[in-house]
Amino acid sequence: MHVHDLLQLDALDLTLLWGEDPLLGREVSGVTATDLEDPARFLQPGELVLSGLVWWAPDDGREKVDRFVAALADAGAAALLAGEETHGAIPEVLVESCRAHRVALLAVPAHTSFRAITEAVYLRRWGDLSRRPTGHFALPENVRAELTALLAADAGPDALLDRAFAHLGGPACALLTAAGRMVARTPGTPHLTPRQARAALAAGTGSTLRIEGEPGPYDAWFLHLRGADDAPPRVLHEIAEVVAQYRHLHEARERAARRAADELLALAAAGPAEGPALDAALHACGLPAQGPFRVVVATLDGGEPGAAVRALAEGLRHSPGTPFAAGLLPGGEAAAVVAAGSGGETAAPLAAVWPALHACRPQAPLHAGVSGPAATAQGLEPALDQARYALAAARSATPEGAGVTSVDDLSTLGALLSGVPAEVRAAFSSRVLGPLARGGSASHRMLLETLEIFLAQHGSWARTAEALHLHVNTVHYRIQRIETLTGRDLSRLDHKLDLHAALLCR
Repeated sequence: MHVHDLLQLDALDLTLLWGEDPLLGREVSGVTATDLEDPARFLQPGELVLSGLVWWAPDDGREKVDRFVAALADAGAAALLAGEETHGAIPEVLVESCRAHRVALLAVPAHTSFRAITEAVYLRRWGDLSRRPTGHFALPENVRAELTALLAADAGPDALLDRAFAHLGGPACALLTAAGRMVARTPGTPHLTPRQARAALAAGTGSTLRIEGEPGPYDAWFLHLRGADDAPPRVLHEIAEVVAQYRHLHEARERAARRAADELLALAAAGPAEGPALDAALHACGLPAQGPFRVVVATLDGGEPGAAVRALAEGLRHSPGTPFAAGLLPGGEAAAVVAAGSGGETAAPLAAVWPALHACRPQAPLHAGVSGPAATAQGLEPALDQARYALAAARSATPEGAGVTSVDDLSTLGALLSGVPAEVRAAFSSRVLGPLARGGSASHRMLLETLEIFLAQHGSWARTAEALHLHVNTVHYRIQRIETLTGRDLSRLDHKLDLHAALLCR
């Protein structure tokens, strides 16, 4: 299909804001949605770019808009489809920038979802494909017929790849996610670990095609052939179309599963629920009625909650055979209930793949917290509280990066305190340390150093004096000053713990 075809679809109600006929005649190769200020690394030639313009504010200058539009022009995007919902209308500065960079611009009204546009493009492209004369196909007619039958029979991706490449001698081909998960492979393809799969995609060798589907960096699919000449380009593109149709059906089932997960998470968040209601919700999600379960909560700073759900779900899929239900809590948090099994582990496998997920969008901090095991479904509510606390600890440990923390990891006072909100930690530290908390003078900084070493040396006067190269009497004097300023008695264990916690909370 072409860009101008979108304007003929009355159901979408799109408005052309700028675009000359040659630009509107460009062929559409796919769809991607982004609200990144610089989306360059996620764009492919010929794609429609959907943006809600969350990255733009009325006070922003022209330079920021030009940087966004220039990235689309440089990537060869077919057109920009900008949503009106965020700002009520498309800003004129964006229209001017698209005109300057020669990028067609269409306005998307608030009542038209990006998903509706994606589905319309997808269905139209498949309709165009099915109307091609037989001679225009690169795949043999019998292969196309068998692939159609396999799709109708709900065959898995392994069967589709096997049949699609069999007439080419079964070259090594794998269906991979951006995080390195192997979705499927032809029979002659060796199994790749996530690290090997990511390396294969990054190397740029062989042939790699991105599969159309739900836009987003964390669960993107790629068809990867080890040999660059193992399949003619037209054949490879038609096989990619078949896989895209499979993924479209797969995503429809995932959306239904996500709605069921939302209902289960709402029950868990609402407090103690009746057994039959929880049993029904667990059954609808494909989870066992009996525990143990673990709850995982995830956040993606600067991203919409749906993207956090997709990142979390992709991470959990790296542990095959472990059932889970991922969705949104009533407050909009991404969360999952995982059937942990007998002594099953959740945090370690998730932590292992988390850096790869973060690498898919490194500018957005990505964190997760994992609860302890809940023996029954009735324990999901306290498990949710545990997961949130562990999430706060993860965000405190690496605020600008990525990380996974389990409540099982909170085995020290410092780790436990890391889950306390920063404002609460600061208030506690200031109250307990008193004037020392401000450290405004050299003497106060000296006393803080003495306190830290004194506590580290388990209250030993001699070892503290040795560490500071001081006389023991000087250490006694400084400790007395600390006790006077803080109102704490360092001969008492509880007061030592208060001061130690206050130092950790700084």
